Parts: sequence; C-alpha cells; structure tokens
Amino acid sequence: MDKEAENTLDNRQVIGSWLSGPRATAESMGVDFGYRGERFGLPEHGPGSVAPVGRRIAALCLDWAMCALIAYGLLADGPSSLGNWTLLVFTLTGILTVGTLGSTPGKRLLGLRVVHLSGQRLSFPRAAARTVLLALAIPALIWDRDTRGLHDRLTDAVQIRV
Repeated sequence: MDKEAENTLDNRQVIGSWLSGPRATAESMGVDFGYRGERFGLPEHGPGSVAPVGRRIAALCLDWAMCALIAYGLLADGPSSLGNWTLLVFTLTGILTVGTLGSTPGKRLLGLRVVHLSGQRLSFPRAAARTVLLALAIPALIWDRDTRGLHDRLTDAVQIRV
C-alpha cells in the first residue's frame, strides 16, 4: 500500500506541474525569471511598470462596449451586422487613438498607455500594425513571460501604467 500511495503522490506532482505550466515548474526548480518588465528596464511596481493583465482586459472590454454602442447607433442595420461594424469601429479607434495619444479611451480611463520599448510614443505605423493584429485576436492570446501579447512583441510595444 505504501508503494501505491507513493505512486499516487508522484502522479499528483506530475499533473500539478503540467497544470501550472512550464514557468511554475522551472521556478520550483530554482530558476529566477525576475519580475514582469525587468528585461526592458521597467520598474516592478507603480507608474511605468508593465500593466496588469486584469486591467488590460477591462480596458479592452470598455473599448469594445464603446465601439459597439457607436456601431449600433450610427452604422448597424440590425443585430446581425453589429459585430462586423463593431470590429471596424474598434480597429479604427485603436489606430487613431493609440497612434496619436498613446492609449485608447478604455486604457486612458484605467490609467494605461502603450509605448515603444524605448519608452517613447509608439509610431503611427507601429500603432496601426499593433491594432490590426489585435483585431485578429489570435496574436493577443499568445503571451510571453512579461505578459506581452504577440501583437505587442511584433511591434516592440509594451502596455504600462501611467
């Protein structure tokens, strides 16, 4: 029975490491990844640090809701076309606001900003490319260890707290 209990414990550890992901497994083995944004010289906490995921998702939801309201009021013929018009308004709003102001209305409300890794404002072509990639959704779902989406990595951008 002791052998069976030992095998059960080993299986639980294996399943736990699989569920936790490679980072948790590596950290349990003593690998130190540092904090999010350390590789870019960003502070760990406070203004200028990498924006938390929850706040970024909340900003995205606010932006989407605002764009849906605009699309519903001005462009959509009915509920069947609302999604396409919302995506178009979302893309145009993102290109214009991130390309000029550095943040969308939702990001501005939640104290976030999109900047180049150098800390400067994101150029308009980079902001446009980032927004188009974000509208495709898949690049935004693939993250690195600093929780930057693929759309941010491909455009050398990072979302920071203001």
